[in-house]
Amino acid sequence: MAARKATVSMKDVAALAGVSLGTVSNVLNSPDIVAEPTRRRVELAIAKLGWIPNEPARQLRAGRSRSIGMIVMDIANPFYIDLVIGAENCVHERGYSVQVGNSAQEADRERAQLLVLMQQRVRGVLLAPIWGLDERVGQLRLRGIPVVLLDRAGNVSDFCSVKVDDVEGGRLAVQHLLEQGHTRIAVIGGPGKLQQVADRRLGAELARSRHNGSAELIVMSTAHLDVDAGVAAAEELAAMPSSERPTAVFATNDLLAIGLLQGFVTAGLRVPNDMAIVGYDDIAFAAAAAVPLSSVRQPRLEIGYRAAELLFDEVEANETDADHEHQQVRFAPELVVRRSSAMRRDLTAAVHA
Repeated sequence: MAARKATVSMKDVAALAGVSLGTVSNVLNSPDIVAEPTRRRVELAIAKLGWIPNEPARQLRAGRSRSIGMIVMDIANPFYIDLVIGAENCVHERGYSVQVGNSAQEADRERAQLLVLMQQRVRGVLLAPIWGLDERVGQLRLRGIPVVLLDRAGNVSDFCSVKVDDVEGGRLAVQHLLEQGHTRIAVIGGPGKLQQVADRRLGAELARSRHNGSAELIVMSTAHLDVDAGVAAAEELAAMPSSERPTAVFATNDLLAIGLLQGFVTAGLRVPNDMAIVGYDDIAFAAAAAVPLSSVRQPRLEIGYRAAELLFDEVEANETDADHEHQQVRFAPELVVRRSSAMRRDLTAAVHA
């Protein structure tokens, strides 16, 4: 008995449908140019044989990938998950897919992922860079692969970028705490060389400098922007003498704020009576915390979606030799006030209501 053929090829599809290899290729790549009866024969042959095209190989031969690369700094952070969802919504509408990489705030890892995306000839890249722009970003662009910056403004005008005004966000957070009567406020989060953190700290300082009185900001850096770092920062603050301890904290992201809340509760400090907290990002967990957290809201889905739109605009301009003007889109943040930063008299009124 003859051995059964292990795999089905495009040649088998063409033979069964009675067409050329070129016709099968056209059905896959440009179905509109194939007459409907012929297209239907090819589709039936594919279904009967159970043939699955080797999509990466087909795209490599065509030199045109149907994938978009996306690299974020911390996929464990719900903020970046929402950015991915927003971008994927736009990409899906155009019949593309998204390859997501997590740099985990490690420059070497980001660099390696950029190389992989370059080798795979993705159509474009959405990048939330860690520090500066790696040289491979320039190499991608030299190969006709556009790059749009996420959650980061470009230092020069030859990149499209989408972000929230983090200076304004930091200002809103600390202005709110100042208006609640706090005069000693801790600003928690780092490392400070992250542009987002630096901008939020700058906004905090702007709020303090514009406020009447002699409010004090106590800046504390953390190695990471996660729950564990927030818990550690809370332990450090709780150990301070009560006369020196801040009465409010602005955390530069919500994961830190959640960790701070946990740490303060463990240390026996009441939120907000002993320590008010404002976070940043307004992830879903902020509202769902045991003490709902005030937070600076970013339109996360919109940021991801708009960045993908800009990327496709640049892809189309590159492929049609059309003029393209880089845009730096900046969304406005919004302060969402919840129980974690309520004034003491508001809490008393609520108890007696």
